[in-house]
Amino acid sequence: MKWLESNLVVIFWAVIFGEVIGYIGESLEQMTYRPMQLGITMAIVAFIAVNGVTLLSRDSNAKKN
Repeated sequence: MKWLESNLVVIFWAVIFGEVIGYIGESLEQMTYRPMQLGITMAIVAFIAVNGVTLLSRDSNAKKN
């Protein structure tokens, strides 16, 4: 259950930060702002990054013990 809760928190904050950074960046670049596309993309990237780091570090921690 801890894995699910931590991933939901990561996805939530990735969407929030992605929307804020995307809004600022797209207004500076004079592009159109597409909030749902940006939020979903950031959620997927954050999900893959966090779980990838966890899987990679799990193997190194097992070898140390």
